[in-house]
Amino acid sequence: MKSIADLSIHRVALRDNGFHKQHLSDQVAVEEPLQISLAGKMIQTLDGRKNIAITMRTPGQDVDLALGFLYAEGILSSTAQVLEVREEDENKLCVHLAANVKLDLKRLERHFYTSSSCGVCGKASIEAVEHVLEVPTPVHQIRIAGEWLMGLPEKVRAAQSAFQATGGIHAAALFEVGSGELCLLREDVGRHNALDKLIGAAWQKQWLPLEQHLVVLSGRASFELIQKCAMAGVQAVGAVGAPSSLAVELAAQYDMTLIGFLRANRFNIYTAPERVEIF
Repeated sequence: MKSIADLSIHRVALRDNGFHKQHLSDQVAVEEPLQISLAGKMIQTLDGRKNIAITMRTPGQDVDLALGFLYAEGILSSTAQVLEVREEDENKLCVHLAANVKLDLKRLERHFYTSSSCGVCGKASIEAVEHVLEVPTPVHQIRIAGEWLMGLPEKVRAAQSAFQATGGIHAAALFEVGSGELCLLREDVGRHNALDKLIGAAWQKQWLPLEQHLVVLSGRASFELIQKCAMAGVQAVGAVGAPSSLAVELAAQYDMTLIGFLRANRFNIYTAPERVEIF
C-alpha cells in the first residue's frame, strides 16, 4: 500500500480582485487501519490467537509498528520471544510467538486500561504505569549541548520525505548524543504510531535500551509518548510542541530530561535540566 495519495483539489485564495479558484493536484498522507494480533501455542484461546489492537496508521514499516507497540506497551521484552511476523493482508498483521512464550491475557486487559489514561489521571496514572511496566534504569548519564539541540528540528524536517510531500504527518527521530547523528526516523499520521515504528526498528537492531540517544517528536509531548520513551530507556526527549502536565510529571518520575517548544533559537526545559549544557 502507498503511504501518500494523489488527489485533485480546488485551491481558493483571496486576492486584490476577489477570490481566485485554481484546479490542481495535491498529495495527502494515507490513513488505514492496522489490526495487530498475537499467535502462539501458549495463548489460552480456542484458536491460539489474540487480537491486541487496531490502530489507524500510515501504511509502511508495519512490522516496526507492531513490534514497537508490543515492546513499548510492556507486552514483549525480547526479540527472542518473536518467531515471525506475518502480514496476512494489507491491514492485518500477526506476530507469532516462540513456543515457550506465555502471556497473561487478563494482565494485558488491565494494562491497556491504565496505559490509555482514560478515566485515570494525575498520580494514579503514574502509579499504574509503575505497577505494570518495567522501565530500565540508565547505566550512563548523557550530556546534551544546547546549541546542538536547537539544530535538531531542521534536521528532522529535512529528513521527513512524507511531510515534505503532504504537510500532514508526524515524525519521531532518534539521534545519537555522542556523535550527533540522526540514526532513525519514522513518519506516520499518528504520533504514537511514529514513535512505535521508531522503537520497533531500534528493537530489531538490538539497540535497546536507548540510553545514549535522544528522541525528537515533531508535535507535542503527551503522557503516552513519554511512557513509551521511558520503556525504551530514553534519557531525553525533545518535542517541537508543548508537553502536557502529566507528561512532565512522568518525565520527572523517571528522571528524564523533557524539552518542549524546541526551535532553532530557543527551547524550554521542563525536567532534569542538569543534562543540558549551555555555553
